[in-house]
Amino acid sequence: MVDALENLRNKLEVALQPHHLEIIDESARHQGHQGHRPGFVTHVRISITSEQFVGLSRLERHRRVHEILAEELASSLHALELKVL
Repeated sequence: MVDALENLRNKLEVALQPHHLEIIDESARHQGHQGHRPGFVTHVRISITSEQFVGLSRLERHRRVHEILAEELASSLHALELKVL
């Protein structure tokens, strides 16, 4: 699971050069719920601040993060809670 979180971190850092980046794995809190897969990072909360978001609406910032993490969202990642500034 650590590798999966590091992969998310690396992708976001390369693409957005954030001033602040916090990634919290909340997968264990969703045991028994749809999308939870034991042993996988399935539910993540991300707080990120980046100059790359200047001039973008909240929706555009969310879309940008979703584009960066598209591969993960198409495979193991089920839910993404975002705070993008």
